[in-house]
Amino acid sequence: MKRPQPTGREIVFGEEEIIVSKTDPRGVITYANPVFIRVAGYTEEELLGKAHNIVRHPDMPRCVFDLMWAQLKAGREIFAYVKNMARNGDHYWVHAHVTPTFDESGMITNYHSNRRRPDRSVVTKVEPIYRRLCEEERNQPGPRQALEAGRGMLESMLKNAGVTYDQLVWSL
Repeated sequence: MKRPQPTGREIVFGEEEIIVSKTDPRGVITYANPVFIRVAGYTEEELLGKAHNIVRHPDMPRCVFDLMWAQLKAGREIFAYVKNMARNGDHYWVHAHVTPTFDESGMITNYHSNRRRPDRSVVTKVEPIYRRLCEEERNQPGPRQALEAGRGMLESMLKNAGVTYDQLVWSL
């Protein structure tokens, strides 16, 4: 399936709606609720078995996903603001809450994500942060350097603000 080009048009889903998905430990979608299917514009068959980054918008800094995966693999939940891209190239913002699920022996078996529509005032605060991080990543010669530079810039921003990523998310 060819990745769409961003259209610049935003999809706004209902304030009472929750986008839900589950993935295996590698991030492959194993469940997508009807709201996710509708908002993302894919069929259930097109989503199941695909990497969750099928909805990744190019305006999302890779370092945010790197941080998210680090938290999840360490067995911790994470909250994050994420700009996703629908099948037709439109975008939608979410306030994501992602949690690992464990088996009886403490091994992570899957990840569960609930995503709500964020307040517009938060989006206007997070957009310039993400834009700066993406610019830093794009100015690097390769993917590894991009991730390191973005992660360094994010850590520096958090240190200068005297907050953790979770505290930043909740302060917006």
